[in-house]
Amino acid sequence: MLDLQEQYDKIYRYCYFKLYDRNLAEDITQETFLKYYEHYSFNNENTALKHLYTIARNLCIDEFRRTKTESIDESTVELPYENDVTDKLAIKNAIRRLNDDEKELLLLRYVNELNVGSIGEMLGISRFATMRKIKVAVKRFKEELRKEDMHE
Repeated sequence: MLDLQEQYDKIYRYCYFKLYDRNLAEDITQETFLKYYEHYSFNNENTALKHLYTIARNLCIDEFRRTKTESIDESTVELPYENDVTDKLAIKNAIRRLNDDEKELLLLRYVNELNVGSIGEMLGISRFATMRKIKVAVKRFKEELRKEDMHE
């Protein structure tokens, strides 16, 4: 059974990652669940996740198009679960240098803990292509972290 409160929190994090605005992420998350309940029946967990993330992604894209890109104040970006300031900065800098697709894959897989099959369905690619893309994103992230370690 899908825990809706847990999914709400994960969809919120996903929207925040896309928009870097707490209030807007909250609004988009609420709209995501409203649209989901308006248009889809709650059949199975994988289908529900696919629909929720697809709706959230489309709403974030619509919002991004509606408001022109502004420079992101890096001080507002938070990385959970990191205590050491140096590590936080290294991780933030490494993530900043990844492309948007790599960031999204890492967020979905490791922060929101979606399985590879669900991510693949959401992105419209095979499970194996998804696994390959995740491996490449992890490798690039590790390389960027190593570069950060060398700068210290």
